[in-house]
Amino acid sequence: MTSFDAIIIGGGHNGLVAAATLAKAGRKVLVLEAGSHVGGAARTEEFAPGFRVSSVAHLLNRLHPEMVKTLELEKHGLKVARADFMPSVALSRDGPPLVLHGAYGEMLTGASPTEHSAWKELRAQLLRYAGILKPFLSRRPPDLAGMSLLETASLGQTALALKKLGKEDMRDFLRILLMNVADLLDEQLADIRLKGLLAFDATLGSHLGPRSPTSLLGLYYRLAGETGGATGAQTVPQGGMGAVIAAIRAAAEKAGVVIRTSAPVAKIIVENGRAVGVTLDNGEVLRARTIVSAINPATTFLDLVGPCEIDTGFMRKVKNIRMKGDAAKLNLALDRPPQFTGVDAAGHKGRLVIAPSPDHVERAFNPSKYGEFSHEPVMEITLPSLADPSLAPSGACVLSAVVQYAPYALKEGWAAGKPKFLAAIMAQLEAYAPDIGKSVIHAELLTPADIETRYRMPGGHWHHGELQADQMLVSRPVSGWSGYDTPIDGLFLAGAGSHPGGGVSGAPGLNAARRIIAMRG
Repeated sequence: MTSFDAIIIGGGHNGLVAAATLAKAGRKVLVLEAGSHVGGAARTEEFAPGFRVSSVAHLLNRLHPEMVKTLELEKHGLKVARADFMPSVALSRDGPPLVLHGAYGEMLTGASPTEHSAWKELRAQLLRYAGILKPFLSRRPPDLAGMSLLETASLGQTALALKKLGKEDMRDFLRILLMNVADLLDEQLADIRLKGLLAFDATLGSHLGPRSPTSLLGLYYRLAGETGGATGAQTVPQGGMGAVIAAIRAAAEKAGVVIRTSAPVAKIIVENGRAVGVTLDNGEVLRARTIVSAINPATTFLDLVGPCEIDTGFMRKVKNIRMKGDAAKLNLALDRPPQFTGVDAAGHKGRLVIAPSPDHVERAFNPSKYGEFSHEPVMEITLPSLADPSLAPSGACVLSAVVQYAPYALKEGWAAGKPKFLAAIMAQLEAYAPDIGKSVIHAELLTPADIETRYRMPGGHWHHGELQADQMLVSRPVSGWSGYDTPIDGLFLAGAGSHPGGGVSGAPGLNAARRIIAMRG
């Protein structure tokens, strides 16, 4: 039996961030990862001989700047430059694409002068309003039952920022905060390609369509993040998302963190209402003053802690967290780079989006409400080997796509449904990149059920719980317990299921560690 100051359950990026932050503060830290590799759904993996791809998360668009600074990730090999920012290409079957360049459309090409002007105004408005929410999404949420002076001051600063918008802008912020994204886009834009792209971004990774109430929040969440110091920017690091994991792991190990893989935790040991250690699958017992769970909250409480240690009201809330994923991941090994109609060489190195209109996105969403997949799915495509040839053999190409909508609980079952869904995806790709099917060497389609199994992610949901109004901020993971603490003394949460949510940001891990340090845990 070995003792540590802190044991981290889960070696995903948030677990590694929490571990590194605690270790830099002088704690003796152990990370326990159930799988054979750290990184979770953000690592780079070989899916066909000679072809490597980012596992599920394939774009970097919200890496927490304070986390990068605290862990000194640039010293550990992570570099993100403005030159690496990827354009977003809104594909169209009937004509040329529309392209957002720079950090989320600093420049727009392929649209009319009128649409240019309308987009410039809307983009500025969205960034202003996302900026109001940004402090809430980057720090520990306030404890409404007993706010500290620092939390009160923070809320005061937010109120001041809202007031500085001016009376008209403040009213508009409050008016549209919980709107659906389709209505806002219809108010301000005309080009269905641009509206389709924004509708897709607002609903990506959630069980919402563009006309679902509150769907605009998804776009705010995206625009509250930043990469390389630029709001809304996106990039793929050299080496894939695994390069981010490698840098965080290097920072953790330099700080003295011990990392054990293939070490699944079977139980969190609770004595007199306090977490004091863990038991591994092999029966080994490890003790620590602080236990940090960077895995799904439901797994943490329902499986590792168990109902005997927690009151029924809290357990009921945990059981009711909605976390059934709607996004699938497609990896294609191609014998040559595909050619998307109307897209130039620079565009092929960007983010290619098939979401031709908000109505198309809505129609793609509708079947998922009834346990069926979309026959005309919407998707986000990257060709990472064009910018990083190390990911594929010479002359060949990797295609990585996040595809919606693919309900976790498919009515016909994924054993029967997966080949049909893959055929639907390939038909969509063929419409925008003719003859792409002839270049496929190997196809790997990961449904939410596959993602659940491979990455130990209940529901196959990368946010570890729907990122909707009733499961955000002070209600994440459940109301009353949003600040990384739990009803068990000495047990803390640090994963995507806690505030602010998923995406490769490191914010949950950093904030949880800071909370533990502040409590002298």
